[in-house]
Amino acid sequence: MSHTAPIVLSDLIVLPRVLNRARVRDAVLVLSAALFTALCAQVTIPLGFTPVPLTGQTFAVLSVGGILGARRAMASQALYWVLGAIGLPFYSAASGGWKVATGSTFGYFIGFVLAAGVVGWFADRRDDRNYISSLSAMFLASGIIYAAGALWLAHFLNIPVATGETNAIALGVSPFLAGDIVKIALAAAIAPVGWASYYAKPR
Repeated sequence: MSHTAPIVLSDLIVLPRVLNRARVRDAVLVLSAALFTALCAQVTIPLGFTPVPLTGQTFAVLSVGGILGARRAMASQALYWVLGAIGLPFYSAASGGWKVATGSTFGYFIGFVLAAGVVGWFADRRDDRNYISSLSAMFLASGIIYAAGALWLAHFLNIPVATGETNAIALGVSPFLAGDIVKIALAAAIAPVGWASYYAKPR
């Protein structure tokens, strides 16, 4: 760990010396975050009326953003998409492959990268120490995920974004709002609790 003041929570993680060189450390953290996202993706509840399942991915994305900071968080989500795209069973319900990676949920994958960066941007500026500011970052990032997911879903299914009986908002946003509020509330607490614990320790 660097002897400089920690900026994001991952600065507090102590790795073996062989893994603690800057680039190696970054690679380990990025890969670990991608694997964590893949693990959370396996928490899946299919919804029969929409091709988009309810998963734990958004919790992982938001958490990773706050822990790693923008640069590494975005890299982790891009890596997660790539690893699934090449066929590893990293997406929801242990799925993977190019067809899934570029299918109806492709917009959400793009949203994951952007959302992780937004949460990480707040963390890089030490705006994750307070629960309210952390929560604000999570809501903003979730809105980005929804926007990217709904826009792509509308394009992929050739349906309106928000109008008509069948639209992308009804299929790809509305069913997930209640569950995502819970995930946002939990993810937003990680950084404030982590920093409170760190600063409470005697120096």
